[in-house]
Amino acid sequence: MEKRYEEYAYVLDFLVHGRPGFRSSGRTTYRAGALIQCVGEYFFTLLEALVKEDLLFKPSDRVYVGKASRDEVTYIIGRIGFDELTASAKAELPGVIANIVQNREKWFVTFFNTARAITPRMHALELVPGIGKKYMWQVINERERRPFSSFEDLHQRTELPNPVKLVVKRVLEELEGDTKYRLFTRVH
Repeated sequence: MEKRYEEYAYVLDFLVHGRPGFRSSGRTTYRAGALIQCVGEYFFTLLEALVKEDLLFKPSDRVYVGKASRDEVTYIIGRIGFDELTASAKAELPGVIANIVQNREKWFVTFFNTARAITPRMHALELVPGIGKKYMWQVINERERRPFSSFEDLHQRTELPNPVKLVVKRVLEELEGDTKYRLFTRVH
């Protein structure tokens, strides 16, 4: 059975005083306790979590958010939508996603080696920004000769410009909710 939850996540923003809220009086209040906004490394799940006292976090810190005993996180508050991210978290997101994609290069290269048609008129590769029919056919023809071994191999053999950047754009589109089909993320 495939796991359906994140084991590790990367910090996007550290809110020392918690999340700001508003009372009916219009005054700003804060949810008790420091929290982090983070993105999961497997499904790109956006999460909010309470963190243990006296710990400090910076963007891109990797934290364990799985089901076993956690050293840094007290409690997973839950999944959040892209619109619930702070401005700082939104600014960090593309760089953190790029790091995740590079760290999981083998998985993403396998996607390029195995992607199939989604409908009779649309191929999964075409859902990646920057890949139209021309690049799609170059990828398909080259992978039939021999599977791609890395992003660099993919780039060299197909002239596909910066595959990491293209995957990051697709992940961001999916997280922002602008897509009908999901290649790399789960519905939250």
